[in-house]
Amino acid sequence: MKLRGCGTALVTPFKRDGSLDEPALRKLVRWQVESGIDFLVPCGTTGETPTLTHDEWLRVVDLTIETANGRVPIMAGATSNNTREAVAKAKEISARPGVDYVLTATPYYNKPTQEGIFQHFQAIAEASEKPLMLYNIAGRTGANIETPTLLRLAEIPNIMAVKEASGNISQIAEVCASVPEDFQVFSGDDAITLAVIGLGGSGIVSVVSNEIPAEMTRLTQAALANKWDTARTLFRKYLPLMQANFIESNPGPAKAVLAMMGRMEEVLRLPLVPMKKDTRAKLAKIVAEVGLLQSQPAAG
Repeated sequence: MKLRGCGTALVTPFKRDGSLDEPALRKLVRWQVESGIDFLVPCGTTGETPTLTHDEWLRVVDLTIETANGRVPIMAGATSNNTREAVAKAKEISARPGVDYVLTATPYYNKPTQEGIFQHFQAIAEASEKPLMLYNIAGRTGANIETPTLLRLAEIPNIMAVKEASGNISQIAEVCASVPEDFQVFSGDDAITLAVIGLGGSGIVSVVSNEIPAEMTRLTQAALANKWDTARTLFRKYLPLMQANFIESNPGPAKAVLAMMGRMEEVLRLPLVPMKKDTRAKLAKIVAEVGLLQSQPAAG
């Protein structure tokens, strides 16, 4: 079956001492599944994966699999700007029982040519036992997967989708119009979920669904079912929260919101730090306005 709908790019909860907060992660995953989320993405960049040790990376994926218990597909993140390391990570994680898909981003900092990007992903695809979703986010990596390159990559049988966060809606439109029918395009930016689905996309890999899994899933499924009035109503309500999640570097705001909701400690690993006082105040106001704080009356 094709993957469709809303998947959460999970944050990784940490304790005050900086270690993994396994109970908080289990609770987060359980809540996500019970809220109807369509799939889960542990150890993407929202999960602060660059700061995880190898053993922590595997542990986060394993805990997600154990807690989800087969109720939703699991897409595990495996990215490196060293192709050999990316290949090894994809090979290892794709062989893990319970992993259904692998998410891998463009190499960061190296700034490879389009041919380098193609060969990087081709090598990963050949090593992975599970289908790949490519992650295009040039704002973070410095390397854009241009449409002709993506079309070449889409011909590789093991590459099944792209998570598009290029920020260029014209490029995303071109991608949706050009890729083979069985190749899927997912939004990588909450605020353009409806636009991507309208262009023919299959859903969203979401940050804000860490905080509103049920609502973001309803929004996505409504759009996929051509129930645009419902989708737009939800979108208008939650767009300020989607935007506020990037008022500082992700996942800082997401963790701040989850801490406000009492779901985890607000602990990040350096080089990320807790939010500034003024931006936190702006975020808290929006969180209250959309009804996420228990002390606030539920909106709607």
